[in-house]
Amino acid sequence: MRATIIHAPGDIRVENVPEPGIVNPTDAVIRTVATCVCGSDLWDYRGINPVGQPHPMGHEYVGIVEEVGSEVISVKPGQFVIGSFATSDNTCPNCLAGYQSNCVHREFMSTCQAEYVRIPQAQGTLVATPDQPAEALIPSLLTLSDVMGTGWYAAKAAEVKPGSTAVVVGDGAVGLCGVIAAKELGAERIIAMSRHASRQKLALEFGATDIVTERGEEGIARVRELTGGIGADSVLECVGTQESMTQALRSTRPGGNVGFVGVPHGVAIDGQELFFSHVGLRGGPAPVRAYLPDLIQRVFDGSINPGKVFDLTLPLDEVAEGYKAMDERRAIKTLLRP
Repeated sequence: MRATIIHAPGDIRVENVPEPGIVNPTDAVIRTVATCVCGSDLWDYRGINPVGQPHPMGHEYVGIVEEVGSEVISVKPGQFVIGSFATSDNTCPNCLAGYQSNCVHREFMSTCQAEYVRIPQAQGTLVATPDQPAEALIPSLLTLSDVMGTGWYAAKAAEVKPGSTAVVVGDGAVGLCGVIAAKELGAERIIAMSRHASRQKLALEFGATDIVTERGEEGIARVRELTGGIGADSVLECVGTQESMTQALRSTRPGGNVGFVGVPHGVAIDGQELFFSHVGLRGGPAPVRAYLPDLIQRVFDGSINPGKVFDLTLPLDEVAEGYKAMDERRAIKTLLRP
């Protein structure tokens, strides 16, 4: 089968590799209907994460079940399924507490930009859709594998409530999905921080009420100006840099909350500043599996359409262009068709 392999920073190739098979009785194999490039993939592409040896890429997927192991009864061949970027048995104490992305049997998916994918812990990881989805729904369903679920977790971790004010730091796919989540959870005012016209337009379409183009201290000052000098009730940090974390923490009112889902790179938090701010801080890899049934229904109902974050669709063979376009910010997110 064809699969995406990274050889070095900036060096993405499609190569022929063996098709996956059932290794453990808890596995399933799916035929990929759609996959994509994630903003977090760019950490490797840019060389910020060391690449070392060539290795497969991709952790977002939807597809048709081809084969299941003997212990998998929750899904069956022929069903259209979605799974998280982090596998889970959905029965361990961490899973039962709603943190499936910290399952004691967790594996992070890393081979999904390919024609077929082996899914470990398929019984607790995969969720079948109610019916075979219409073609138009597939992009939105694909976002549920990561970016929409991650944006949802950012909003939940930041404790977005009806009537509240939320700020979204980051205008990538996760940040834009965070706008959707804040809207769905009832935020009355949603301030999106963005400098890019196309992303600003989409943020407004998704429910943002204000756009802040400033960054750093100027961005913090602008948020405080918009919130009566106090700061926001909830801030969603969707980038993972020192600048974005500082901006998030200092844009939050005393007693407010930051939900951080950007994978931190070089982020340090001043304990004394956090202590005196009275700001709550929660984040980590999103427990996407916890939200899948609800979010699938919202997509099928038409209440959310996060698939609009895909502004570039390419065949798998052109995956290198998909990475390049996102790296150069010519695309928000690239959808790949095997």
